[in-house]
Amino acid sequence: MSLSRSRDDIQPGLVLFELAAGAAQPGGWLDGETLSDMKRLVDGGGLAAIDPVAVWPFLARGLMGEKPSRMFVALRDCGVLASMLPEIEALFGQFQSADVSDQVDIGVHQWRVLDKTAAFHAALPVRFAALVFNLGKADSPPQHLPAHYRHVDRCLPRIEAICARFELSPELRELALLVAMELERVHRAAPMRAASITALLERVDAFARPGRYLDLLTVCACDYAAYQGNEDKAYPKARLLELAREACLKLDREMDGDEAADDPARRHELRALAVANALRSQRWAEEGVV
Repeated sequence: MSLSRSRDDIQPGLVLFELAAGAAQPGGWLDGETLSDMKRLVDGGGLAAIDPVAVWPFLARGLMGEKPSRMFVALRDCGVLASMLPEIEALFGQFQSADVSDQVDIGVHQWRVLDKTAAFHAALPVRFAALVFNLGKADSPPQHLPAHYRHVDRCLPRIEAICARFELSPELRELALLVAMELERVHRAAPMRAASITALLERVDAFARPGRYLDLLTVCACDYAAYQGNEDKAYPKARLLELAREACLKLDREMDGDEAADDPARRHELRALAVANALRSQRWAEEGVV
C-alpha cells in the first residue's frame, strides 16, 4: 500500500504510520517513491492535525515487529521523528564511549538495542523501555563529555512527557522509568559489591516482582549486546545478579518466622552477607580453587 492508495477507513495522515510500521515486519521495506511521498506529506503539513494518541497503535505494532528500527528509520527519513518524538531525534549526533570503538552515536545505538529486544522476542514494555532509557544524553553538559553527567535526571521527565503525549499505560511508563534509573547500576554490578547488589535487588523489588526484574535484565542484556564485540556474548551481570537473588531468597526462606525478618535493616544486612558468600564461592569455583 502507498500513500496514493490509502484505505478509506483510516485518516490520511495515519497511513504514513501504517506504512512505517509495516517496514518493521518480516520482509518489510519501503521503496524510494513511497518514502518521497511520505516526506511530501510531512513537509506539506499533512500531520498537523494528527493526534499522537491515534498514532500509538501503529508505533506499538512497529515496536513489536521483527526489526523495529526499520520503522523509526523510515519515520526519521521523512521528518516525522523530529516532530512526533523529538526526544529521540535529539540523540542522533550525540556520542558515548564504548569498549571496542572509541565512541558510538547514541541514536544509532538505540536502534541496535531495540532490534536486540526483537531478537529476544521481548514484550512491548521491554521494547519501549529500550527505546527511551538514554534520552537524557541528548544535551549533556559539554564540559563532561564523553561522560553524560546526571543524564538520568534529564531522562525521567522526557519519558514522562512521551507517556503523557501518547497516553501510554502505567505498565509501559513504570518499566521505562525503572530501566532509566537502574540500567547503569546493573551494568556496574560487581562481585565485591555485595551490599550494593543487595540494595539494587531490593530497590527494583526483585523478590516480590520477579517478572519486572527480569524485564529490566532483558533491556540491560540487549544494551550490552548492542555494542560491537558483544553480539554473541552472554550478559555476565545477569548471572551475577541471579546468583545474588537466589542467595537472598534462600536466606528469606530460612528466616521465615524469625523476628529478624521483621527488621528491614537487619534483613538487608543478612542478605548482603549471604550475597557476599555466594559470589565469593562462585568466583572461587570459576577459578578452580574449590
